[in-house]
Amino acid sequence: MAYDLPMRVFLGITGASGAAYGGRTLLALTAAGHHVGLCVSDAGCQVISHEILGEGPRPTSRDHVMDRFLADHCDPAGSVDVLAPDDIACSFASGSSGARVALVMPCSTSSLGRIAHGTGDNLIHRVAEVMLKERGQLVLVPRETPASLIQLRNMVAVTEAGAVVLPASPALYTQPQSVDDMIDFVVGKALDVLRIDHALFPRWDEAGRVEA
Repeated sequence: MAYDLPMRVFLGITGASGAAYGGRTLLALTAAGHHVGLCVSDAGCQVISHEILGEGPRPTSRDHVMDRFLADHCDPAGSVDVLAPDDIACSFASGSSGARVALVMPCSTSSLGRIAHGTGDNLIHRVAEVMLKERGQLVLVPRETPASLIQLRNMVAVTEAGAVVLPASPALYTQPQSVDDMIDFVVGKALDVLRIDHALFPRWDEAGRVEA
């Protein structure tokens, strides 16, 4: 069952390669009418500049990157609050805010380690800690591969604490025709975990067929 609209969803984008996953998630959430609290780390801003804007990993300004990113990844059906990485006074940083859903997509291995050990130093880490302590829903989407033993142990630690680790691993049974199709699959799986309706990829039916 899907949640009622609108939801308050926190979306953190960190410095792992795979900024397009975060961008597509933002677009899907706003298109569905949700309110998104968006926080992009400094390293995440560099990755967006390089991977999405094609301007290289040393952007001229954070504002320039965010303006261009938001222009292409927000739907007017929803709303977005852009939150600074050091804004620990925002509502999402408090357990009393009532927010119960957060994604970190993509989640860098350093952010994973911070969250796993409760040593966060920015808003993204703080919101993740709030979700864990308040028994909210937290989805972490790491992309780096291969994973070291340290990273695997951190994944176990956050899973034991209540998070869902959802590696950015596109399936092929949907017969994707483009990179966008593969990105949509991963984003759709994350939204499935959060019980948010979407039509980002075809479903597998009981007869073993992919349904559009």
